[in-house]
Amino acid sequence: MRAQRGPVPWAAVTRGALAAGPLLLAALLAGRASLGVVAAIAAMLAGINDRPGSRRTSVRRIGVPALAGAVGLLVGSYAGAHLGAFALTLVLTGLGLVGGGISAIGPVASGTGTQLLVTSAVGAGMPLPDPVWQTVPAFLAGAGWLLALRLLLPTPVSRTGDPRAGRGRGPYRPDSRFAPRPDKRSDPRPDPRPDLRPDPRPEPRPGPRPDVRLDFRFDGERAAVAEVYDAVAALLDAAGTEHAGARRAALTAALDHAQDALAGPRLRRHPSSAAERRLHAQYAAALPLGEAATALAWAERTVPKRAAEGPRRLAAAVRGNSLAGPLPAPARTDPALRALDAALLHAAEVFDRGRAPDLHTRRRSVAALVRTVLGAGGREYALRAGLCFGAAAATAQALHHGHWYGAHQHWYWLPATAVFLVKPDLGPLVSRVLCRAAGTVLGALLFAGFAAVLPRPEGLVVLVAVCGALVPVAARHFAAQTTVVTVLVLALVMVGGEPQASAGRIGETLLACAIVLIVGHLPVPGQRGGGVRARIDAADAAAHAYLVHVLGESDDRAARWTLRREAYRTLAEARAAIARAAAELPALARHSAGADEVAAVLERLVDTTTACAVHLDDIGRLTPRHTERLAALRDELATRRGRVGRSRTLA
Repeated sequence: MRAQRGPVPWAAVTRGALAAGPLLLAALLAGRASLGVVAAIAAMLAGINDRPGSRRTSVRRIGVPALAGAVGLLVGSYAGAHLGAFALTLVLTGLGLVGGGISAIGPVASGTGTQLLVTSAVGAGMPLPDPVWQTVPAFLAGAGWLLALRLLLPTPVSRTGDPRAGRGRGPYRPDSRFAPRPDKRSDPRPDPRPDLRPDPRPEPRPGPRPDVRLDFRFDGERAAVAEVYDAVAALLDAAGTEHAGARRAALTAALDHAQDALAGPRLRRHPSSAAERRLHAQYAAALPLGEAATALAWAERTVPKRAAEGPRRLAAAVRGNSLAGPLPAPARTDPALRALDAALLHAAEVFDRGRAPDLHTRRRSVAALVRTVLGAGGREYALRAGLCFGAAAATAQALHHGHWYGAHQHWYWLPATAVFLVKPDLGPLVSRVLCRAAGTVLGALLFAGFAAVLPRPEGLVVLVAVCGALVPVAARHFAAQTTVVTVLVLALVMVGGEPQASAGRIGETLLACAIVLIVGHLPVPGQRGGGVRARIDAADAAAHAYLVHVLGESDDRAARWTLRREAYRTLAEARAAIARAAAELPALARHSAGADEVAAVLERLVDTTTACAVHLDDIGRLTPRHTERLAALRDELATRRGRVGRSRTLA
């Protein structure tokens, strides 16, 4: 029920103001109001998916759901025009099963399933005067317009260089005397070097400084990579304190965000520009730093303050696209500190001569995606979504054919509302229902007041533009977002010729809330809590693969970092699913009881595996502390795995 906090996303606010409102105005000037309404709805849905990140990831985050929305609009329009009530209900229920199943894959797939179901409800329940071959392109044009704004408009502050960042003696080049030795080291004596490493060679001649100019192509990627280095510094500061676990989780989140930002869709297999190759290299250089910082946090000992200064200077250099300058050298008194020092040496060289290595991502095959959809989590999600969507569509058609709506002839609101309410990734069920009900009531009352005083259609167009600008800010809370979207949609449909129907929308929303609450707590065939179990199973498998690779003492660092990233990413996804399930009512929360303890054990196992990897790199053998910790975690994991969800065992 708490609202998220953060700075106002002014770039997204600007895009929202330039999306639905101008599209609707252009359509009115051209005499095609109905097509303008469709394009504005598409722009609104795209604006809901317009989240912070890189431009490359926005192509997938906005474009893929928009394509699914066009398919849903096409299917819903034809089904609504040519099928009877019973057959139409069956078709929409089948779409609900499909949309729910694919939503279990991930966030982008969840948005895809949502738009598929919402637009199918709109196409079937809000017949438009234009033919389908015009409405579908209009929908794609509306979403494409906002995506074009996302790709082309600069952010408020996006500069490739900062004359204040990276000042120093020029690019740092590691001295071969201090490079990591190829053999295993066991010398525990401190390193006699000073705090700041000077370049032992003569002062380099001044070269060209990074160009300071407006360049917004990679602002999202640059910010994401810089946040990784800041997260490494924060973890080093928290080593040996009770905040280390939270800082390690924040480092995982930063790495996930940066990996997604850099691994977006591309026309070529490898980065095509020098700036992008440099960012890829800087991200890859942060992986050994994160590994060393995790090992230091696992050792539960404090780290000198100067150890965190190097990652912070690297973060500033990434943000300013500048030189890092001299970096503080940590004392080389144990394997983890020596690994941190070696990682800083490597990062300094990468920042000087960056290349574009692999991003260490594991591509999921089509077979793996199908297994996710057909697995326990996908089946449970699909069944809930299909039942809610089908029941809401059947109820709406019964009210429609029974003439309960009066002058209001469109019945799409009830099933479309059920789609947003049944989404478990939007929060616990009861809180979603309460927020949706409160937001709809407030939005409908606000629109009733606006409709009474605003001129038509000019005032409604301005209202649409203002609401479009507020969508990114309102996304911090589900009730606030519902309020803004309710006002925006009611204004759009009134521009399209529908009478004012705030009271009817409130009644339909409350009815949808009741349907979702009933269906959400019904017993279903099979095992409940399938989504949580699927996430735990994935995290368990990833942790096992990472541990086997490390104990095998393989020299393939790239494979190790890939497995480590997969282990921490799946653990973060499991943690998020467990937190949502734990916030449900006891009737639902009990089915995932014990999952948080299993995730905590897996988390400690992955941290211990990382500490083992760093120690094996340095010494070549594990200490009794490492082996005893691994054995204890193995036994604890075997004990706790059978307690998840009322004594049921994991798959």
